[in-house]
Amino acid sequence: MGRCIGIDLGTKRVGLALSDSLNIIASPFKTLTFIDNDDLVSKLSNIINDNNVKTIILGLPLNMSGVDTEQTKKVRSFKDSLTKLNIPILFEDERLSSVSAKKSLIMQNVKTGHNKAEIDRTAAAIILQQFLDKKI
Repeated sequence: MGRCIGIDLGTKRVGLALSDSLNIIASPFKTLTFIDNDDLVSKLSNIINDNNVKTIILGLPLNMSGVDTEQTKKVRSFKDSLTKLNIPILFEDERLSSVSAKKSLIMQNVKTGHNKAEIDRTAAAIILQQFLDKKI
């Protein structure tokens, strides 16, 4: 059984999280910067191969009414770019994941003001954990 990778796609950075080998627990992994979708897919390809990832969980940023936003369209377009990796790609609702990530880090006494990369990684872990919890 392969691992899952959670992706929180932003305009400048992408937060990543990995599941454990049993796909029970999600952990923040890293934050990447990227130039365009092709650059990011190339970077993700290496991470996916190095970590035995078999499924991509992509955060879908709907607004609070469940309607697509401009960022939602970018994420859907990015999914099309990811198809060349030939592994399943699933969407997970990411509403409030960044807010939850920031609150979680504050509770751990992590300063969040200039630590957007940590917030992105943690948001990806929240998105991935939501997905994993549905499978139990």
